[in-house]
Amino acid sequence: MVIGLLKEELPERRAALLPEHVKHLVKLKAQVVIEKLSGESAFAKDDSYAEAGAEVLTREQVLEKADLLVKISEPDEKLLKQVKPEKIWLSEYKPLWNKKLVKKFQEKGITSFSMDSIPRTTRAQAMDVLSSMATVAGYKAVLEAAMHLPNFFPMFMTAAGTIRPANVLVLGAGVAGLQAIAIARKLGAQVEAFDVRSAVKEEVLSLGARFVEVEGATEDAAAGGYAVEQTEEYKKKQQEAINEHAAKASVVICTAQIPGREAPLLISKEVVGSMKDGSVIIDLASSTGGNCELSEDNKTVVKHGVTIVGQSNYASGMPADASKMFGKNVINFLELMIAEDGSLNLNFEDDIVAGTCITHQGEILNERVKSVIE
Repeated sequence: MVIGLLKEELPERRAALLPEHVKHLVKLKAQVVIEKLSGESAFAKDDSYAEAGAEVLTREQVLEKADLLVKISEPDEKLLKQVKPEKIWLSEYKPLWNKKLVKKFQEKGITSFSMDSIPRTTRAQAMDVLSSMATVAGYKAVLEAAMHLPNFFPMFMTAAGTIRPANVLVLGAGVAGLQAIAIARKLGAQVEAFDVRSAVKEEVLSLGARFVEVEGATEDAAAGGYAVEQTEEYKKKQQEAINEHAAKASVVICTAQIPGREAPLLISKEVVGSMKDGSVIIDLASSTGGNCELSEDNKTVVKHGVTIVGQSNYASGMPADASKMFGKNVINFLELMIAEDGSLNLNFEDDIVAGTCITHQGEILNERVKSVIE
């Protein structure tokens, strides 16, 4: 099998595979071709890929020679037209949200895999790009908040008096939220966290944060650990609790998302108006509508004296390590599809392969994606 790495378009700075990942694939007897300058923004030079065993080519040559095409972001219209039906596409293209692209893959008969659809199982953890990239997002979100905040994060006792620690509220205690809690605590802030899933309470407390508990949440074991839509009664109680704690916070880190749906609105413009001047909101859900009503995706704005950062792709801002993590997830997944002789083995009996495959031979295979499109 020939695996082809395609170059990302700015502002995406990550690469789906680094030279170290190429070495691993070559050991598995796969051939690797890469588009020129694919790793440049992630500080990986073409020479390093060549030394690892890859052939460096033009995009047109990669598209022609590769059996399986690997990229982080979705293809634009021009690139999609160049991808032949017999090729296999692998990226992170958010099929529950990006329904038009799913239909285009289906219509062209392209076999497509989306890494953000990896089943949330123990066996699949080593391939879970959502968790890997959420780790980066949680880390970077707190650092950016600290840069914008006109106050210290930790408590200081000085000859000039005592500086009280910052109060940080984290909305959503998934991987990004838990990482944000850990970093904020390391920086000395007092941290509170809210999540509709009671199961995360112990993890929040273990990191030294307080858990904001609202009774009556709906939980669904079939959701694979994700949050699910809540009742109107619960939403009202939830909003009252969040409003109260957000008004006292110096920093609010918003991470709450529901796969395939708009992000839940948790911070209204009225709540922003009640926050102290100089406070900071970091909204990691801005690309799907945002947890804050005043968030603007990929923009930093100041409203009512509060700095609001809408940023859904912090991973791109840490391209070296983010690419290292993403690429490791990719090769762990590809190992399931590479036979001992290096040939392609599409084993749909494997639950991870089947669950990650969105389209194949003109059909939508992923049941969850199929349910929201057909």
